[in-house]
Amino acid sequence: MEQQALIAIGIFLVTYGLIISEKIHRTIVAMLGGALMVALGIVNQETAIHHIDFNTLGLLTGMMIIVAITAQTGLFKFIAIWAAKKVNGDPIKILIALSIITAVGAAFLDNVTTVLLMVPVTFSITRQLRISPIPYLIAEIFTANIGGTATMIGDPPNIMIGSAVKELTFVAFINNLALISAFILIVTVAILALLYRKQIQTTEELKAGLMDMREQDEITDPALLKKCLAILTLTIAGFFVHQIVHIESATIALLGAFILLLLTGEHYLEDALTKVEWTTIFFFVGLFVLVSGLVETGVIAQLANKAIELTKGDLVATSLLILWMSAIASAFVDNIPFVATMIPMIQEMGRMGVSDLEPLWWSLALGACLGGNGSLIGASANLIVAGMASKEGYHISFLKFLWIGFPLMILSIIISTVYIYVRYLM
Repeated sequence: MEQQALIAIGIFLVTYGLIISEKIHRTIVAMLGGALMVALGIVNQETAIHHIDFNTLGLLTGMMIIVAITAQTGLFKFIAIWAAKKVNGDPIKILIALSIITAVGAAFLDNVTTVLLMVPVTFSITRQLRISPIPYLIAEIFTANIGGTATMIGDPPNIMIGSAVKELTFVAFINNLALISAFILIVTVAILALLYRKQIQTTEELKAGLMDMREQDEITDPALLKKCLAILTLTIAGFFVHQIVHIESATIALLGAFILLLLTGEHYLEDALTKVEWTTIFFFVGLFVLVSGLVETGVIAQLANKAIELTKGDLVATSLLILWMSAIASAFVDNIPFVATMIPMIQEMGRMGVSDLEPLWWSLALGACLGGNGSLIGASANLIVAGMASKEGYHISFLKFLWIGFPLMILSIIISTVYIYVRYLM
């Protein structure tokens, strides 16, 4: 077992290193790492499949299909242009409005999907005002990750935690994380508005041009929009009651997705399925199998043991260690593989006698989701926005983002520390 554990650690570290280096696509690396765990006999195929969390994958897939169809109605462009006009084309107020829309969208759709929808609209508004889109894009990265922290479906780490811990329902995530996320959002947006106020100024003529834009023209298919809004509302309502009706969140998301496809007709089917981010889905599959190697060889149990020794089993020390470790680690490595490693470790702590795991789960969620704002490689949403910006000729550099992102992330974790301590540990 000792030798198998060392091989498992070796495969895990090499895979992790390659994911961080970004030399090879992370999905290829994760799938190869997972396949090696099985091929070298660290875990057998049946055990590996058992470790794949199909609830996480189903929830992601279902929501991606619903959003892919909804995006074709022009709804998101309508909302952004409507909001920009409501604040009379004022660049700073537009920054605040787009940030709030992004945060709300990220909470109920997921942060990756939200930035994919918001970035093109941001370019069209900033082009009209002839100002740099960079401050808006950076604000949208931050607010997507903060908004995604508020609910179970907003950010992949929360989806994974909610799926692994059945007691943590959709409503529990909102009860425990929505308020603190809203407070951090207000603080972050206020700082960004102050920071960028001199960089984003425009003329009255250009503002008038924006006011002439007709948001109604963006709604391309009103009949489809009604169907999408009805299904989206029912799906989110389903998440609120999933624990009461004893139906997993993945089933609700997939049910919503395929009822929408039934209502819209099969000509939407292929397009919706091509919009599903299969690279992300397979990245998860690879990671779950990769981490299964560490679980089955006892590596995770040893790590949990060491963490308990370090904090002497003290709940306050353990919670704060997880919060800060998650935040710092998630700033520099993708938060998804980090959380995939941490979930079995916290479960192991429960088996070792840590009586109340709830503060540990909320510490992990806050640390991993908010930690993603610490650097450009901290979360999937960050990399997607940077990629879309470079296609339009705007470069968001790693250091430039770090200079703003890391201090703001640390501030959000200081606020979270106070919140965790006062709410759960006093």
